[in-house]
Amino acid sequence: MGKLLKEFKEFAVKGNAVDMAVAVVIGAAFGAIVNSLVNDLIMPCIGVLIGGADFANLAVTLKEAVLDEAGEIVKPAVMFKYGQFINAIVSFLIITFSIFLVIRGINKFKKKKEEAPAAPAEPSAEEKLLTEIRDLLKEKK
Repeated sequence: MGKLLKEFKEFAVKGNAVDMAVAVVIGAAFGAIVNSLVNDLIMPCIGVLIGGADFANLAVTLKEAVLDEAGEIVKPAVMFKYGQFINAIVSFLIITFSIFLVIRGINKFKKKKEEAPAAPAEPSAEEKLLTEIRDLLKEKK
């Protein structure tokens, strides 16, 4: 049991757990932004282009609602809500494409960093001394 706790402590302290927690929080916030983008901006525009349809409300009623004598709903209607499914697909595609672009940028950055030539190493103390001796010998000639 002690070894397990030690490994967990190393895992948590290394930053893996913290990095993962930060990624989850940022991912949730990003998901909310993309959902708003899809539901509030993109889909209404597409809806207008196809004749004013509101995608969030596109559905087929599979079974009508059951009403009592007063007009109150006893059993709600069973709906096949394909409009919300289309919104979810568009959200997924936008999130996937955004993540693709981020990872692509990170990979390009890493590649450039790897390709960048390393700065030449400074000459050792011996090389510096030999260079000074050479320069002094040139001056004497």
